[in-house]
Amino acid sequence: MNKRTNLRAKLISSPYIVWSVLFIVAPLIFVVYYAFTDNTGAFSLLSIQALPKYIPTFLRSIWFGIVATIICLIIAYPLAYIISKKTDKVQRTMILLVMLPMWMSFLIRTYSWMAILQDTGIINSFLMKIGLPPVHMINTGGAVILGMVYNFLPYMIMPIYSVMAKMDLSMIEACQDLGGNGLTVVRRCILPLSMPGIVSGITMVFVPSVSTFYISQKLGGGSFDLIGDVIERQFQQSYNYNLGAAISLVLMVLILASMAVMNHFSEEGEMVI
Repeated sequence: MNKRTNLRAKLISSPYIVWSVLFIVAPLIFVVYYAFTDNTGAFSLLSIQALPKYIPTFLRSIWFGIVATIICLIIAYPLAYIISKKTDKVQRTMILLVMLPMWMSFLIRTYSWMAILQDTGIINSFLMKIGLPPVHMINTGGAVILGMVYNFLPYMIMPIYSVMAKMDLSMIEACQDLGGNGLTVVRRCILPLSMPGIVSGITMVFVPSVSTFYISQKLGGGSFDLIGDVIERQFQQSYNYNLGAAISLVLMVLILASMAVMNHFSEEGEMVI
């Protein structure tokens, strides 16, 4: 009986194993292969040795990703808490509104912000109509971060809301019964309980923010190169697959390191409970 159950489990999981090998393991192997070879296929460290000159771009990408992630967390956490306290019908409606922009194309959403932030865009046209001077917003670092926040904010709201909606209210009531004020309840009860959602949200926002390239091209005007822009150029314009793979490998290591750090903090949050 056990053998039959094990065989059935293997057959059920086999499609997922094949999917993982084809679309996760195999691409990673290709990235590592191209990173440590030259255009002839011979082993080479030239691409790895060329990485130090892209350190400023890595640092800028990480900084923009951190700022966008923090802003998303500040906006998403209270919003997710408010949604989780509503009735089921209101929750479904509010979640629908949060996810509604994600039904549109990523390109359309970014182009829309170009129309809003341009020197002759909607905001500046309104400012000039009421007698105020226009403000230069497009092709700035703030515009790039704004685009990241707008596009990736739902990825922060959803995991936090999912955890808060399932939160054990008896623990919050116990904290209040023990004399905890509002701040103490949030710090010692709600925050630790919602830590898994926070970690998931930070990961889901930080990773695409660091690796994005389209937002920085359209809202930054090419003035704020991020690491995703460099990788995109190596593959699409310079056709230097080896250097592009080397940069991608470093980016992948950075992302894995950040995920490991976040998992560490998540485990510490669970211990606090």
